[in-house]
Amino acid sequence: MEQHKDQTSGEDQKIKVERVQTGIRMEKRMVKVLKAMAEYHDISLGDLLEIIVLRAFENQPVFSQESLEKIKTIKEVYGMNYGLEISHRWIDSEKDK
Repeated sequence: MEQHKDQTSGEDQKIKVERVQTGIRMEKRMVKVLKAMAEYHDISLGDLLEIIVLRAFENQPVFSQESLEKIKTIKEVYGMNYGLEISHRWIDSEKDK
């Protein structure tokens, strides 16, 4: 951990990282919304997910109010009519098995 702190002491200093393919599975409509948000911010889906995770790990807000309004609109477009409260009840569809 100390080595990483030394590497980040300069604001303009670049840090080499190794990225890996994850092969994760996510709910289809959620992925569509995430892809749209990445496109909206002109970044890759992977970059968006990294930002979300890093902010969550530091207990920081992930999205601005403007972005949250955009997400609400995009969720309606893709039929993502659910939130965190139902995620514990999900089961894979027969098509996914």
